[in-house]
Amino acid sequence: MTQNGNLKRRVRARAAKTGESYTAARQHIRQSPGESAIRSLRMAVAQTSLFNDPRDASAMHASGIEMRYLMEEAHRAGARLIHFPEGTTCSPNKRIMSENGPREIGPADWTRCEWNVLREELESTRKLASELNLWTVFGSVHQLTSPHRPHNSLYVISDRGELVTRYDERLLSNTKISFMYTPGKNPVTFEVDGLRFGCSLGMELHYPEIFTEYERLNVDCVLFSTTGETPSTAFAAEALGHAASNSYWVSFSAHAPQSVVTPCGIAAPDGQWAVRCPTNGEAAIAVANIKTDPDSPARPWRRKARADLYRSHQIDGDPRSDRRNLF
Repeated sequence: MTQNGNLKRRVRARAAKTGESYTAARQHIRQSPGESAIRSLRMAVAQTSLFNDPRDASAMHASGIEMRYLMEEAHRAGARLIHFPEGTTCSPNKRIMSENGPREIGPADWTRCEWNVLREELESTRKLASELNLWTVFGSVHQLTSPHRPHNSLYVISDRGELVTRYDERLLSNTKISFMYTPGKNPVTFEVDGLRFGCSLGMELHYPEIFTEYERLNVDCVLFSTTGETPSTAFAAEALGHAASNSYWVSFSAHAPQSVVTPCGIAAPDGQWAVRCPTNGEAAIAVANIKTDPDSPARPWRRKARADLYRSHQIDGDPRSDRRNLF
């Protein structure tokens, strides 16, 4: 009991000093002597061709083949994890899905989706992940029982080919929430080789609360996946901003048509791109080694600053009442 009590006191003291969570502080203290606190992982980010018609079985098969080709390429490059866009195999177009469409956007008719084909492609991808010993994170529609609309999701497949978890997009666009999908409820994290990852999707890059939440959950990297043909320079800027303001890595994955202006990439905690995909509008991957930096003061300081650090330094009163220093 005494030893356990001493450990708890040490953990609380470190957490108070560094701003780390209790769990992170405990992991650091319990680390074996001589063991490096730095954790690293080689990962790939992918940009894929856009397939947006879930009625087209042949296109869905072609998309799956392309996806698995990129997985093999990532494996040859030594990656332990590959990160794909939203709707990797198929990202259903709102006008194609609209029961009033294509001119008018209305409630999605999900009977138009070739669900069996989608499941076949997902199963083939799961098997290849196991064969390649490659963690694979990719976007897909997740079917729910009728009358519920599906989730817009990110599947996380382990290097053993197991579905570890699933993230469902929470902050949906107006069209998605009105006509297409059921929103998710919770953040999702998972760990690979000692690094913790969080998941984000769709248009959630516009919402900083998603990313500060993952910072509080002590992630080392957020995997953000999006879709569409129209390049978004705002998304790229926001990815860099979230990486810098939260002092963690952000992987940005979108479909290849966007790459002519906004290629996919991996943003480092300093707010700079560590690597980016080609800008030729074609399917490709980019690979980088991501790592933790336990000696960096940035993250602990930001946690202190976001807590109650400044209250004791503030003074009471209305600054407008003191006119001595006005000019």
